[in-house]
Amino acid sequence: MTWKLTKSELDNQNLLINESLLSLGNGYLGVRGNFEEGYADAFKSIRGTYINAFHDETEISYGEKLHAFPDKQQKLVNIIDAQTVHIYLDGERFSLFEGEVLAFERNLHLDKGYAERVIHWKSANGKEAKMHFRRLVSFVTKELFAIDIKVEPLNGTKEVKFVSTVNGDVSNFVDKDDPRVASGHAKRLVCVDVRKAGSYNVVQNTTYETKLDVACVTRTNVTGMNAYEHRVLDEGIEEVYTQEGASHFTKFNIYTDTLRHGENVSETGEAIQEEIGDKSFEELLNEQEQYLNEFWKTTDIKIGGDAHLQEGIRFNLYQLLQSVGKDPVSNIAAKGLSGEGYEGHYFWDTEIYMFPVFLMTNPEIAKNLLLHRYSILDSARERAREMGHRKGALFPWRTITGGESSAFFPAGTAQYHISADIAYSYIQYYLVTKDEEFLKDYMAEVLFETARLWVDTGHFKDGKFRIDDVTGPDEYTCIVNNNYYTNVMAKNNLLWAAKVYKMLEKAEIAKKLGVTEAEVAEWQEAGEKMYLPYDEDLKINAQDDTFLQKQRWDLENTPKKDFPLLLNYHPLTLYRYQVCKQADTVLAHFLLENEADEETIKNSYDYYEGITTHDSSLSYCVFSIMASKLGYQDKAYSYFNETARLDLNNTHGNTKDGLHMANMGGAWLAIVYGFAGVRVKEDGLSLNPNLPEEWDSLEFCLQYRGRLIRVKMEKRGVSYTLVEGDEIGIRHKGEDVVLEKSKEVQK
Repeated sequence: MTWKLTKSELDNQNLLINESLLSLGNGYLGVRGNFEEGYADAFKSIRGTYINAFHDETEISYGEKLHAFPDKQQKLVNIIDAQTVHIYLDGERFSLFEGEVLAFERNLHLDKGYAERVIHWKSANGKEAKMHFRRLVSFVTKELFAIDIKVEPLNGTKEVKFVSTVNGDVSNFVDKDDPRVASGHAKRLVCVDVRKAGSYNVVQNTTYETKLDVACVTRTNVTGMNAYEHRVLDEGIEEVYTQEGASHFTKFNIYTDTLRHGENVSETGEAIQEEIGDKSFEELLNEQEQYLNEFWKTTDIKIGGDAHLQEGIRFNLYQLLQSVGKDPVSNIAAKGLSGEGYEGHYFWDTEIYMFPVFLMTNPEIAKNLLLHRYSILDSARERAREMGHRKGALFPWRTITGGESSAFFPAGTAQYHISADIAYSYIQYYLVTKDEEFLKDYMAEVLFETARLWVDTGHFKDGKFRIDDVTGPDEYTCIVNNNYYTNVMAKNNLLWAAKVYKMLEKAEIAKKLGVTEAEVAEWQEAGEKMYLPYDEDLKINAQDDTFLQKQRWDLENTPKKDFPLLLNYHPLTLYRYQVCKQADTVLAHFLLENEADEETIKNSYDYYEGITTHDSSLSYCVFSIMASKLGYQDKAYSYFNETARLDLNNTHGNTKDGLHMANMGGAWLAIVYGFAGVRVKEDGLSLNPNLPEEWDSLEFCLQYRGRLIRVKMEKRGVSYTLVEGDEIGIRHKGEDVVLEKSKEVQK
């Protein structure tokens, strides 16, 4: 059962949550798990279809606007709705909120790549039918969203009617009470073309400001049709199919957009329909399963002894695959393609929490994420100039195509660490792949430009390089001097930039960017002399220069209703206390553990754990990983439990707005970097496995330097198998181990 997520709730709150949980996507196109037939009027729905990076721009309104505050923000747009299919039995409209539901089950098949509903329904007047709804968003043809419906009339019911629509009159969801969801600018599309083109229905829309086009070209197959009619409306098309007896309806929807398909989006959509031809829904399912077989071969994690958590990790990995962009114009949004929370923006979440999953299992997908960041490097250079820097690149806190979309600079633009986070992910990619061409063509430029930013941002004082007035990962502590996380990540960035320059000293990239020996020497010196705050009394790395001077927030006596704190206290109130929204210094100790000794890491963990609310979904996984490192096995397992099923259990109460993608990546990190102790450093790949007592076994694969390595942890020990690739050396608990093809090594 761990390959199938099953839901049967029909109450309003869970309907919204299940729309996110049962969403479908392929990295390009995403469709929320809405009912084709819709809902009763009293029930809310966030009916959504999205294309990764397809956006409009809206004006940011300020009471007081100062220099370099962004003028506009980008916003993921809810696009043309092709989900809707109403069903009538002898003239009575089918609805799960009327009549009698005799049986109802929803499934998401993680190994086969489709969602389904199995229903037995009886109308108020006794009309009865069994219905089987299936839907998929294709991993093979990225533009395709298909719906398949079978209706078996019972109890004397004769006529079945399908009313299928393609609707261009759509809006985004708004919530004026939650800053994590947009509060306005709901309508962002205008319908520019509606027509019947042979057997295809065509609806095309254009965004208000960005002037991007999106088209939906739909084709329908119906067996045993008795009657057909269609209507071309102002902003959509409606088709009516009437049949007698058992009925089979299939709808193929092709979505195209300007960013991938150029100017002629409708014509391209029609051409893709022609390519699909007469493929059946069953053939599409077969393609899905073949694709997923390859994905799970390298990505599956097998947990022996806990089906609950097994379901959780497979669900998380599947949703990451559905949301991650696989072309140069897209990345992976904080909510993926499952909802509109954070307006479809890309954050540092990608590099620190999601990128590692793909790096170690599907490195080509990881490479695409880096190429997308490279594609917005010029925008990052422009942003640095806006912010008063003479050199360097400052990557935006929230963005889709490169412009800063964060209006709240203390917890947005001030988080300069995003530039070091991106540099860190490039370095990790190089260490895992040894892709020398990538280093020369892309990595060097990103590292040089981010290094330039740090030299221009910081300054020397008393022989140390210091970085003032920035915000670290913890959004409850803003605009501080010498945030430990920022400084140590900047140090890593600077020293690697100098190292890469020496590796490519005579390369064109250095000439092109005007890098000089003197400048590289500056990077080296700033990195080597970076100030890293340390408190002698507590023997911990201080989060920043003044954090430990503040009064501690009394978390124990804070009412539960006041969490998350950001929704109940003014930011300035939070800034005045020792209270963390999420891992900050503890995260730095994970990413760059060699920068602090074991005692400092342990003391810091113990200290910051007591003042961290975990109001951010990015937090639990880091505390789990570091608990594993420090030998706190019970804590490691407890924090992992919070991570693994955060959305399935709606722990944060906002799964309705979309899934927490970074947390999903974090669940993988907590297993692989936590329980298995995986680390990737310059001296190679190492593991320090420690199987949780609650499990019988743990099995997963890693892609490393062209090899596929299977790791199996059991109570009696650990085994390593080189599944693909040439002989390679790794380290197991500090011991050198040589892996040869197809030979299991027991430890």
